[in-house]
Amino acid sequence: MPDKPSLPSKPVSEVWRPDLVRLPQMTRARRAFRVFAHGLLKLIAKVCLNVSVEGMENFPQKGPLLIVINHIGDSDVPALISTLPFPPDALGKIELYELPVLGKLIDWYGVIWLHRGQADTRALRAALDGFAEGRMIVIAPEGRYSLTGALEEGSGGAAFLAYKSGAPILPIAITGTENEIVYGQMKRFRRARVHVTVGKMFGLTGQAESRQEAVSLGTRQIMQALAGLLPEKYRGAYSK
Repeated sequence: MPDKPSLPSKPVSEVWRPDLVRLPQMTRARRAFRVFAHGLLKLIAKVCLNVSVEGMENFPQKGPLLIVINHIGDSDVPALISTLPFPPDALGKIELYELPVLGKLIDWYGVIWLHRGQADTRALRAALDGFAEGRMIVIAPEGRYSLTGALEEGSGGAAFLAYKSGAPILPIAITGTENEIVYGQMKRFRRARVHVTVGKMFGLTGQAESRQEAVSLGTRQIMQALAGLLPEKYRGAYSK
């Protein structure tokens, strides 16, 4: 049988803006803008998507909390945020800052900008500071949109943050947000059916001889937790 084609390497940020990397300060203006953005994303989701959700009883009232999600399309953000009771913090790729208008809006909302494909210690420290303040932070452990629509191999950032902070992990799985589905339905003036599944909180377990091994084991636990919430066709690298 022919070998299965390998996926392109995970992206490495070409934009270098360490001056932008920080934990967003929760000023009165930012809090107000987040309330506005939360409402706007709910409206966008209602108009463009048909979102159903299960497991919201697993969502805690307060942090610290590391929320991990799978990442399959542009609509992941409105689908996720529209189901949550309040807007969380998040790590976002630095390239988004360069987008006209949208980049500035995202910065006003306040994300922890991340340089992908390298050890961005500033971003990691900012996230750890956020957990110390009791914040809820969203991260996509795959590090990009899945190129297959199913789970790709996870990167180690989420597991590292979980180990260093001790914050519990909440997996949230999203299906139906593939760009070809969402935009295809919108062209027909229909709403794509999207489903959000909130799993149960957990902490990383197991013994390891080194930090590298611990992060590798933790990454697998995180990705398997996401896989367990997804239909088989979405499990990809973590299919049984």
